[in-house]
This record gives sequence, C-alpha cells and structure tokens, in this order.
Amino acid sequence: MTLKSLSIFSAFVFLVTLSSSAQLLIPQELVVSEGFINPIGFYNAQPTFSWKLPISKTIKSQSAYQIAVASNPKLLPNNPDLWDSKKQKSNQSAWIKYAGTKLDSREKVYWQVRYWNQNNKVSDYSEINSFELGLLKNSDWKAQWVGLDTAKDSIKGVRKFLMHRPQYLRKGFELASEVVSARLYITAKGVFDVHLNGENVSDDVMPPGWTPYNHRIETITYDVTRFLETGKNALAVELASGWHSGRISRGTALYENFSSPKILCQLEITMKDGSKKTILSDESWKGTTNGPIRLASIYDGETYDANLEMPNWTTSNFDDASWEEVETESIADAVKLEPKRHSTVKNKTIINDVEIVSVKDNSAIFNIKQNIVGIPKVKVPMRKGDTLTIRFSEMLLSDGTFYTQNYRSAQSTDYYISATDGIVEYTPKFTFHGFQFVELSGYDKDVTPDASWVQGVVQHSDFQSNGVFSSSHEKLNQLQSNITWGLRDNFFDIPTDCPQRDERLGWTGDAQVIAPTSLFNFQTHAFWTAWLQSLRENQSEHKNGLVPYIVPDVIQNKNASSGWGDACVIIPWDIYNITGDITVLEESYESAKKWVGYYQSKAENYIPNMHSFADWLQPYPTGEGKEGNRGDTPKELISTAFFAHSAHLVSKIAGVLGKTEDETKYKDLYKAIANAFENQFFDENGRYNNDKQTQTSYLLAIHFDLLKTETKPKAQQHLLEEIKKADYHLGTGFLGTPILPKVLDNMGEIDLMYKILFKETYPSWFYSINQGATTMWERWNSYSKAEGYNPQSMNSLNHYAYGAIGQWMYERIAGIASLEPGYKKIRMAPIPNVEYLKSAFASVKTPYGEASSSWKIEGNSFILDIVIPPNTSAEVQIPYGNKENLLVNGNDFTETSNLKLISSDKNLIKVLAEPGTYKFQTKL
Repeated sequence: MTLKSLSIFSAFVFLVTLSSSAQLLIPQELVVSEGFINPIGFYNAQPTFSWKLPISKTIKSQSAYQIAVASNPKLLPNNPDLWDSKKQKSNQSAWIKYAGTKLDSREKVYWQVRYWNQNNKVSDYSEINSFELGLLKNSDWKAQWVGLDTAKDSIKGVRKFLMHRPQYLRKGFELASEVVSARLYITAKGVFDVHLNGENVSDDVMPPGWTPYNHRIETITYDVTRFLETGKNALAVELASGWHSGRISRGTALYENFSSPKILCQLEITMKDGSKKTILSDESWKGTTNGPIRLASIYDGETYDANLEMPNWTTSNFDDASWEEVETESIADAVKLEPKRHSTVKNKTIINDVEIVSVKDNSAIFNIKQNIVGIPKVKVPMRKGDTLTIRFSEMLLSDGTFYTQNYRSAQSTDYYISATDGIVEYTPKFTFHGFQFVELSGYDKDVTPDASWVQGVVQHSDFQSNGVFSSSHEKLNQLQSNITWGLRDNFFDIPTDCPQRDERLGWTGDAQVIAPTSLFNFQTHAFWTAWLQSLRENQSEHKNGLVPYIVPDVIQNKNASSGWGDACVIIPWDIYNITGDITVLEESYESAKKWVGYYQSKAENYIPNMHSFADWLQPYPTGEGKEGNRGDTPKELISTAFFAHSAHLVSKIAGVLGKTEDETKYKDLYKAIANAFENQFFDENGRYNNDKQTQTSYLLAIHFDLLKTETKPKAQQHLLEEIKKADYHLGTGFLGTPILPKVLDNMGEIDLMYKILFKETYPSWFYSINQGATTMWERWNSYSKAEGYNPQSMNSLNHYAYGAIGQWMYERIAGIASLEPGYKKIRMAPIPNVEYLKSAFASVKTPYGEASSSWKIEGNSFILDIVIPPNTSAEVQIPYGNKENLLVNGNDFTETSNLKLISSDKNLIKVLAEPGTYKFQTKL
C-alpha cells in the first residue's frame, strides 16, 4: 500500500470511528454512591459510580465501560492520576466500586465515564462530575466544642425535664485579601442555624440531624466562598436543644440530656495569594441567651419574644462586648465526627389553600386541608405586648372544636410576643409539628380573621420523587396520596412512627414494613442506609446482638422485639433488590448475623421466648389495653416465624456476597426452624392449632415458606376461610398487613385482594378515607366523622405502616416489579380488575432509567403502554388474550430481535422485551 493510500485509509478509519462515536449520546445522570450529584462534604472515600445510558434507537444495552478519575479536571479523560478502570467488558452501569488511589479528607475528585453499546461502538466521555470529601476523621478537627452553660438556669418544662435557652454565638474576624474558596465544616450537640455577614449560609432545617450521639455526630460542609469579604467578617450561629438536649432523649445520662448544647465549626479559607486562614470555634467566641427565641422544643414548640430582637447581630458591625465568654470542650475520641450521609431536612412545600373553620372571641381555627409535618407561617395583626398563641391539631372533634388530647404530653404550641402594633410575620425555627388545623388566639381583637393569615410549611428530608401511581378510581388515588404524605411527614431526618405527639421515634418495626413502598415513591436509598448505620451503632451496645426497637435508642430498654429488630436484615435485603446496590448488604451482613444469633440465644428447640409487639394493633382483638394492642397471634408464633425468615434472608445475603459456608449454615438453620414452627403451631391439615384463628398466623406461615409442600395448600384454604369469616375485611395489624397482598398474589387470588382493598367499611384502607383522612392512620379506626376520635390511647392520624399496600399497587395494579436486583430485569405484569378499575399508571426511576406501565380498558380492548429503559429487559405479561389477537404498536404480533414470545394461552401472553416503547392491545 502506497503512502497516499495509507493516508486515505487512515483518514477513512478515523472518520468511521468518529462517526460511530458521534452517533452515540454520552452517558447521563452521573451519581456517586446512593444517588449523590456533585456533592461537597461527602462521606464516602470509597464510593461507587453509576450512570444511565441515553434513550436512543442505537442504544439497547452496554457491553463495556471505562471510568477515569482525577484530582484535576484538566487531566481528564486521558491522563487520570487517581484511577483508570480501563475498558471493562460489563453490562453493569450502576454501583461500580472505586478502585483507585486512596482518598483523604477535603479532597476534590473529578470523574468521567464512557460506554460501548451492544454493537461494541464507543461513546464519547460524559461531562465531568465531581465529589468533594468532608472531614472524615476526628483528627481533622482543630476546633473545640463551644457554648454557654444553659443547664445552670435550671428551667424545667413538662415532667420536670430540663430546658435550655437557645444560644446566640458569634465570632468576628478579618481577612486581608480576596477569598478564592472557603469551606465551613460545622455540627452541633443540638440544632443550629448559621450565618455569615448577615446572610443565611443554608436553607437546612434543624441540622445536623439525629444519630446515636454517644456513637456518632454528623457534620455538614458548606461552600461559603461568596459570603466572605475582604476586611471585617462575622460568623454567627443560633443554637437550640433539638434532639440532643431535649426531652425526646428521655433524660438518659448516655445522651447527655442535662448538658448544655454546643457547636463545633471550622471555617477553612484559601486566599487569592495562595495563603490559608482558619477560623475555629474556640474560647474567643462570645454568646448570649438574651435573644428573641426564648425556648425551643421538638415536642412543646417555640416561644419568640420580638422585644428581644438584636438587629444586625449576625453582621460584622455588631458590638458584642457585653456578651459572655463561651465555655469550651475538647473533642472526644469515642464519639465519631462523620459527614452526614444523607440529605438534611428542608422546607419542601408551602400550602396556601387555607380556610377558616370557626371564629370565637379572640380565637380562630384554620384548616390547611392536609395533615402535614412542618411549621406554620403566620402573618397576623397584633398589638404591642400581646402574645399570639399558635396551637395545632390533626383533626377536630365531631362538634368542630379543637382537639389535642392525642398529642399526649407534647404541648405543641408556639408563642409570639409582639413588639409593635400592626402586621407581624413569624415562622418557628427550632421545632416542628404534625397538624392539619391551626388555632390562633391573642391577635388584634378588632380585626376580622382572614384565611391568608396562615400558610403551611411542609418539611421533610430532602429527597426527590421516584415514582408515580394513579388510577381511574378516586379513592385509590386518595390512598396513594395518603401513603406518600405519610412517608414525607415521617421522614424527618430519620423514619419516625408519628410526627405529632410526645414520641416521634425511629421504631424499627414500622420502618421494615414501609421501606419497599418508600423506595417506589421517593429516592430514599441514602436515607435508609444512613439510618441503618445508626441501627448498627445502637446494636453494638449489646454483646448478644440485640437490635433496639427504637433507633436512635433513647429508651435504653434491654428487650428486643421480633418483627421489629428484623429491620437489620429485611431492609438491607429490600434495598438491594430494589436498587441493586450490594454495598448495603456488605455493611449490614455482620449485624444481620448477630440478630439471628440473638434469636438463637432466646430459643429452645428453635422456638424463641422473647418480647414481641406481635401483630400490633390488629383490629377486633380479644384482649384489652396493652395486651389487646398486640393482637391475637401469639408472640411465640411470630417470633419463630421471623427467626426463620431472618435466617433465610441471611443465607440469601451470604450467597450474594459469595460466603458459601454461611449460605449453607443459615439455610440449614432456616429449615430447622421451619420444621419446628410447623410442628409447634400447625396440624397435619395445615390448620393453626389455636382456638383463636388469625389471618396473620397463616400469612406468616405461607409467606415465609414455613410449611411442608403438602401442608401449604391446606393452610392457604384456612386463610381464605378466615378472610371470608371477616366478610373480606382486614384482620391484620402492623406485621400481617404488608404481607397479605403478597400472599394472595402468590396464591393467584388477585380478585380477592382487590375485593379487600376496595372495601369501604372498617377495617379497611378506604374506611379512613371516608372519614376524611389525608394520611395513613395508626389504628384502622382512629377517627370517625360521627364519633370523633377513638378513645383508646396511642391514636396518631399520621402513621405510615399500613401504607405498605403501596408496594402492591405499583407491582400488581400498575404492574412494575424488579425481577433481578435493581430492575436489571423488569416484570411488567398488571392484573386489572374491571369491576373496580378502568385504568392505572405507574412510573419508577430505576438505576437504568425510568420504567413505566400504563393500562386502560377501552370498549372491549385492553391496551398496555410500557417503557423499558436502556440496558435492561422486561418480561411483559399481557392479560385478556393470546398471541393470535395481540397487536404491538398497531400491528399483528411477530417475534423480532426486540420481542420474543415466552408463552401464550387463552388468558395470558408472556413476551421478553428489549428496551423501548411499546403499545400492546388485546380483546377482552
């Protein structure tokens, strides 16, 4: 070949390569670890990388990838100094583990990725993304804890709990030259709001959040470059008790309830000339408690006296000479300071659609028409010196009067003392409430109340929507709304049981039943893995593997509960199956084994004798009071069932992690427990051997696969009998309810599940909706329009546990489920019931892209529209037809490279579909 020919050939190869590359769109939606986009103050020095393939006709799947990681964006993509994965033949585009140079605190890391498609054509590299690590070790901190001694004031609140005056702390400093970059690393024993030169540094709500403070306190990093000025500057912090020093911590010495709140902050500044300056929290700070926020409590509300406002106290022009010197405290090695590993709480929504319910004397009741968690924003006419009292309620009594009894000892009242005549605006800062109704009293009595006086500020951890569900049935849509509101309201930094009364705790049983539904609806992956770390920390306090039934554990009870402690096994397994992230299994594996060991320590002949909340709040219990709350399924049966289930899941987790000896060991243990379970609690006819039959006893036995092959069908028939005896109503509490739809689904009793779901009368999901519910309730009958509140204790109108039905609504009514971890393979299999529904729709953001399923019945046709994201496949099940009458995108069905027939009978067609958009149509 001549030189000229060679040149022409080389140019041709170059152009073909360029053309091949150019026609492939670059990777999209790059994230690290549990969904973080370009984070700063990041917690993970060994992250995973994920990306999505773009939607394109030329891109069905990934055959290989290459990741480039560097300390400087100029080194990308060709000279990465931290890690070059090289070309890796793999269809995995999520959870790729970093395997480069060890990273350290403060380090900023840049990365790109490219992929090869199914035809081995390569894309260009993605846009450059980054993550910046926070302070990963206690030794990175040179600051000290600082604050005022507020315990000495001896202010006693409800039940004589010590209360602390909120503190105002500040530090002035000077900068000689222009700032290039600045990071504020900050945390608190308490909750804070931080300002620089008169401006709010962030919109975080009550940071840093709630962890087991005797183990770990979360730290937060803010980029504060834009706030700093050459010359005088001021760093100012408002500090309140929060969870750390409030009565929510129950006064245990372990949580230092009687110690005064403190802050820890380290402002690290890089100047234009390259020099560095650090401002630390130390003895040079000044503080006062003589500010406008007089008291602030999570349970009891906030008191604000506008007469004590201090203009400009957050600026550099303020004179703090009369303020007190702060106390200092060294950092303890025993308590880890670690970057927050999920998002802070934010103000997420403002509700303006408010109506006045009643006005009496100098008092008015406002209805914001949705049970929320957050705070009110009030704009009210006042007289100087008068006090505005703001009270809250979830629902009114049947006569329309205000009701707070179900808040128990939580005062949940805010006070505003006016310093002027005229309109005042007030929003509490260091408290939150669960409410739908607001009562204002003490406003200017000469002014007629107006609905615009009150807005509802919705607050929850800052995660985004992940899924959408809707249908042709108004009440089913309201149920979906109630589920999602209940989740948002109770995801306030941790998963709480309720948000309004003197509890608001991280009950593990409630958490484990709702986790899958939450992951469908919201991007809560990081939220759950952060809370699981807290669970493991509290578990570590117990040598026997005990998992407290509340996390963070502020009760310090020496008991654990079956069905509750199992959260340490069940939630990681659910997260793995929904996201595909193996990291959560690796982090939780030893914890899960220890929990099974706890069961073993309590068991004789595989039957544990231990505490259990059992099938909590089952309807129509035979017992009364506390015993009645536990339902009629004995704790021994429930404990044995969950013992077996956790052992079985540990075996499966061991298999995923390649721990073959443990896989066999725990599978054998599960089989032994299952055998003991059946011999102890069931006869040869599959009947639960107790005079009092319960739906839950059968549900657990069937769902956890604890019966012999020949016994299981018999038990299924007994379950159906129990459901029929209940007139097709629910007979289940917290543990039985989430598995009822799964069991009936596996039995092929989909129509029966529809019948139960669409019941209107108590106990049912629609009963609460008929009584005006806008969230899920603690009890099936917490309230009625006719009689008002249920007189039983523990009566929350915002408890998410029974919202676990949401998983079935996505997976079966709309028809989207994960067949392989992380939706690598998807099941699109809606099973409609024309008696109740004409259509349903759901979409879910999977690790590979958005999947959706939408079906409707038009005339005598069933139409199913689906979207399958790139780099996945789907098993599609189309009801009401066979391959002879199936239309695909308007044409008769024929097998192609994208659609392969799996099976077909007179009622159901199954096809394997590659990524793309499809419309299937059959005749009813």
